[in-house]
Amino acid sequence: MQVRRPELFQVAPSCVLLDMDNTLYAYAPCHAAGMATVEALVKDQLNLGDRDFARCFVDATTELKNRLGRTAASHSRLLYFQRTLELAGYASQPVVALQMEQAYWRAFLNEAVLFEEAAEFLDDLRIAGVPAVIVTDLTAQIQLRKMIHLGLDRLVDWVVTSEETGVDKPAPGNFELALAKLGGVEGVVWMVGEEPLSDIAGARAAVDAVGIQKRHPGIKVVKSGTGAPDAVFDHFGELRKHFAKLPSAAA
Repeated sequence: MQVRRPELFQVAPSCVLLDMDNTLYAYAPCHAAGMATVEALVKDQLNLGDRDFARCFVDATTELKNRLGRTAASHSRLLYFQRTLELAGYASQPVVALQMEQAYWRAFLNEAVLFEEAAEFLDDLRIAGVPAVIVTDLTAQIQLRKMIHLGLDRLVDWVVTSEETGVDKPAPGNFELALAKLGGVEGVVWMVGEEPLSDIAGARAAVDAVGIQKRHPGIKVVKSGTGAPDAVFDHFGELRKHFAKLPSAAA
């Protein structure tokens, strides 16, 4: 673990906020599995070719994100697939759109596995009496399904989704609501995430959190600016070892 600002790591945190997608598990292989399943479904049911599907899907997601902005609905696979079918000339196709969404998430979850020692880190926090809150974008239903599938519901007591707050991270309300659910927090707050602006900068601006970035292939770590992390780790085992060394804030 690379600690860039040692002065911020003198005591253990009073609570830990965690992003979920691409922080506690790898998002890319899950998304790839989901999309491959959906492509096969529409090819079989509607004879929509891979290239046409891919082109319409990109156009649909771009259109919806531009229209909806940084909201939970802007991540909705159901809206993505409904608009993809419309752009492909099939009208809204409610039955097929719902089938596509269900097939996507089924394949996605089948591929989802926690990063090594992520569960053990969360267990370390629970044993130490340090509350953890998942702070995540997207709609509540699928994020809760992910938590249950990954076993996070047994390890983390609290969750905030951007559907609750009305706007995605880095909006401050996401992080403020996390602390409010705990009844307020005194002491050091950690934010563990992979995204420099949404996670690190957002939590730092909102609740003065110490930003700890999970690094793995495809993740950018900036050296300066608002998104620069206070510490960086590649494997949760590193974070566990560092956490174990810190004296309790109550000591």
